[in-house]
Amino acid sequence: MRVIAKSALRNFRAKHPDAEQPLRAWHSEAKSAAWKSPADVKAKYRSASILQSGRAVFNIGGNKYRLVVKINYSFQIVYIRFMGTHREYDRIDAETI
Repeated sequence: MRVIAKSALRNFRAKHPDAEQPLRAWHSEAKSAAWKSPADVKAKYRSASILQSGRAVFNIGGNKYRLVVKINYSFQIVYIRFMGTHREYDRIDAETI
């Protein structure tokens, strides 16, 4: 998969250094993945939440942070839509962000 908007991950890591390793691990796994459907995402990340419109929510850093992405399975692209704490996540609509 190609991950778009990696700068969002870099910016988040700068503010939350404890998220660096978990985000690097997620990014590495996502880059080498070849997800064809939401079922492929769930097979790898059982705790991920699959939303409408190709969106998925990943728990990062032992469920301390939330990462919302939009996945275009046909083109093998993952778009970073949101990265934040649980409190910040609670203030957004993950299906439209």
